[in-house]
Amino acid sequence: MTNQSNRKNSLTGTAFMTLLLVGLIMGSNHVSARIAFNHGLSVGTAVVVRSVAIVMVMALLVYLQKVPVALTKQQVRMMPLIGVLMTVQGYCLYSAVARLPVSLALLAFNTYPLWITFWAKVIYGEKTPVTMLRAMPVLLVGLALALDVFGTSSGLGIKGQWMEIGAGVAFALTSATTFGIAMVLTQNETKEIDGRVRTGLVMTMVGTFTLIGVEATGGLQWPHELAGWGGLAGLTLFYGTGFTIMFTILPKIGAVGNSAIMNVEPICALGLGWLILNQSVSLSQLIGAFIVVGTVIFLGLRR
Repeated sequence: MTNQSNRKNSLTGTAFMTLLLVGLIMGSNHVSARIAFNHGLSVGTAVVVRSVAIVMVMALLVYLQKVPVALTKQQVRMMPLIGVLMTVQGYCLYSAVARLPVSLALLAFNTYPLWITFWAKVIYGEKTPVTMLRAMPVLLVGLALALDVFGTSSGLGIKGQWMEIGAGVAFALTSATTFGIAMVLTQNETKEIDGRVRTGLVMTMVGTFTLIGVEATGGLQWPHELAGWGGLAGLTLFYGTGFTIMFTILPKIGAVGNSAIMNVEPICALGLGWLILNQSVSLSQLIGAFIVVGTVIFLGLRR
């Protein structure tokens, strides 16, 4: 029985390659977003368009796969809070992508396992795993190298470097901490809801809340050049495709419990950012990036 269970939960070659593909697709989403932002698209408009696309995909999946939609009173109370948190998360992450090299924004966001552990302790009193405590300093050292916090690689010095990256890092870390709270609440309050239904509901709220905020602060701002429209189309297509794969293919190929492999997304974004956006990092930043990604994957694959 144990051997059969291990084979069932093992990461097959097909699942591994699919997970890497999802990481590449999601990295492409953020690179496309940066292109769109560089050509006039506002962050709020990007979040609204992306949300609408995901809601349409999830609604179609729920309809075609005849997924039951039923929520308890407690779940109905919690979903709006999760929706608000995910609205902040999505807006802040795209805001970070608009201000930092894409890979560095994603690396700063990838500290979310620390925030998940922190909020699980604060909200539900869960014990922090020893493995997480040991990994925290490694993750933070890697992030410090990747962000060049002392301005050594850039030559700007500490003050100059933080004037350059401070706002972007703040947005990325805010995105990570709100995502951490949302994941803790999802795990403890709404885990019985089917993932497709939950995602559709959350993204409906994200799109609605963001649209309200956008309309209150000047309205939707669309790209003013063709490249921007291409970036908007790309971020919508890649984001929708990535989520569709996660909800329809991954559960069927034995990837459950191994999704940490998808945290290669920042590395994919690093390569794409270099090829497409001419964004480059120093050797020390590259080493830091691999430390962060390796640590997050290790934490995700631990028993």
